[in-house]
Amino acid sequence: MNNTSKTDWSKIDAMTDKDIDTSDIPPLSDDFFVKAQLRDCASLATVVIHVDPETLAWFQLQGEVAERQMAAALRIYAEAHKYTDNSRKLA
Repeated sequence: MNNTSKTDWSKIDAMTDKDIDTSDIPPLSDDFFVKAQLRDCASLATVVIHVDPETLAWFQLQGEVAERQMAAALRIYAEAHKYTDNSRKLA
């Protein structure tokens, strides 16, 4: 598998918010915000996992909140797959 990006990252980095075309994104309705949930892990367990260097570097660029963001991302993934796969249910 070739992981070489063809993206011109210097061009992306130079873009401002005004340069981003969001015309194909529908506006968020009030209903969206009514259903929105804050996802924050109140308590975390300490574990050792293997993460590819690029993913770890991206999270680390987020600063002090990197570990909490990684935990939130894992939680969102687990919740999204809770009823769609054959994984064992938590006791």
